[in-house]
Amino acid sequence: MTGTVLTNTVMILGMAAVTVFVKAALFVLGDRVVFPPLLKQALGFVPVTVLTAIIVPMILSPNGEGLELTWRNPQLVGALAAVLACVVTGKQLLTIAVALGVFFVWQLGVLA
Repeated sequence: MTGTVLTNTVMILGMAAVTVFVKAALFVLGDRVVFPPLLKQALGFVPVTVLTAIIVPMILSPNGEGLELTWRNPQLVGALAAVLACVVTGKQLLTIAVALGVFFVWQLGVLA
């Protein structure tokens, strides 16, 4: 157990060091670093891709035991409600409120 804790600690500290180094290098170099337009455009998609990579597995496999594509999956029902609310209204705050409302009603009401 101690070896695993030590390995995890070293790994987390290493990732933190790399992150700080990359951010500090860009901050220190400032305007001297010029990214090509294609790279700037590609970097614009990074937040969306990372968020999608985090959220989709949580929706489709909330318990980590394979896909749960049934009406008994409140995360999936809430996500579908969010997509519908976003398409209909186009308002972010309303989309979040609808998704959370449907999720909690589904989990605490329908499945209770």
